[in-house]
Amino acid sequence: MAELLLPDLDPTSDRAVFRQIADHIRDAIERGTLSEGDKIPSEARLMQHYGVARMTVRNALQVLQGEGLTVAEHGRGVFVRAHPLVRRLASDRFARRHRERGKAAFIAETEGTGGKPSVDSLTIAEEQVSAEVAEKLGIPLEDHVIRRSRRYLINGQPVETAVSYIPAEIARDTQIALPDSGPGGIYARLEELGYRLDHFVEEIRSRMPLRDEVRALKLAPGVPVFRLVRTAYAADGRAVEVCDTVMSSDAYVLSYELPAR
Repeated sequence: MAELLLPDLDPTSDRAVFRQIADHIRDAIERGTLSEGDKIPSEARLMQHYGVARMTVRNALQVLQGEGLTVAEHGRGVFVRAHPLVRRLASDRFARRHRERGKAAFIAETEGTGGKPSVDSLTIAEEQVSAEVAEKLGIPLEDHVIRRSRRYLINGQPVETAVSYIPAEIARDTQIALPDSGPGGIYARLEELGYRLDHFVEEIRSRMPLRDEVRALKLAPGVPVFRLVRTAYAADGRAVEVCDTVMSSDAYVLSYELPAR
């Protein structure tokens, strides 16, 4: 990387000096002068150029880390943060044609963007349903569900966690309750069991991640998450699955085609 040319501070600005420095570096990142993986000029270099104290430079770098633009590596310096391959959440990702080709939604969409999908941290258990899930499934609180929890990765980088809840009376003693749910995933198994899927309802909210989510998704400071809760309905109107997904916000674009009728 060529020597980064930094502008000078504006002495007439009422913007704090550390924020001006952060603005300069952010602008270089946004223009592509600094690319993913490039090293930010050292604290000593920034102190010399701007004629400021070390704490001022550190405050500027902290702003950029808080925005999720940079990441500090102990003993090496501060680098422009690499972003995962973006997965587009299209409105047809649960189309039957994917299941008929033996592809679950995550695999079909990730492969479509040239990424390598994988799944780990899979756990399966039967448990009593929670109040939130019971309401969405329309089942009594004393009922049980099969809980499938997993983490999804693209090119080895975690991008989302997902927990599916399927009524135990449907999924117990079926392949849905096994680690390998088979080609097309659990939606293909539900349809084989006679629950032909008709539509899905999704609720999406953004928030800052919880501590466990930061660890699971390896999130940089300042990166929020999407929480997407999806309910799958069979043709007879019955809710047959609730999926609670937490996604790294910088790994996704939400893209929906909506009818105008």
